Amino acid sequence: MDPHRTAQAEVGREQTVVVRPAEVRDIPALVRLRLANAEQHIALAPGTYRMPDAEAVRRHFEARLSAGQGEAAEALISVAELDAEVVGMAELVLLPEPPEHQILVPRAAAEIHTVVLEGRRGRGVGSALVRATERLAAERGVVQLYAGIFAANTDGIGFYSACGFGPRGVVLSKALGGQPRPH
Repeated sequence: MDPHRTAQAEVGREQTVVVRPAEVRDIPALVRLRLANAEQHIALAPGTYRMPDAEAVRRHFEARLSAGQGEAAEALISVAELDAEVVGMAELVLLPEPPEHQILVPRAAAEIHTVVLEGRRGRGVGSALVRATERLAAERGVVQLYAGIFAANTDGIGFYSACGFGPRGVVLSKALGGQPRPH
């Protein structure tokens, strides 16, 4: 099965999750999902997250989806529908291999970013998106999939853990003062 073709998963008796490649017509829903995701993350850690400009988000998705060739063909964005409404998305971001001078063994890797509208969580939408994205990644030769979740996002950690993701090292950070760069 083509991993980016429409996939369906039963969610209870009455609802089916449909996962399909994102299209230009989905841009308003993708913007809504990104902004809703930002609101959730700002509530978790207001000093870490921000509300992106809706027009900038629209331009991002438009650039990723509209060309249909080159980099846009590798947009690798899927959407999930319930009752013909886009209620979730997953974006697969292919990562570069480490340069020759680094000690890491080169592996094709990618990041996954999953968003499901709050009122639609717990219905299998997110896990259907992750399964479809895993297939999509494998088809592109990806052997390592990362989900970067901040420690404060315990729901996100629980979700990805339930999908089979586990710890891989620890990322430590240290604030050096100063102010965030203006955007």
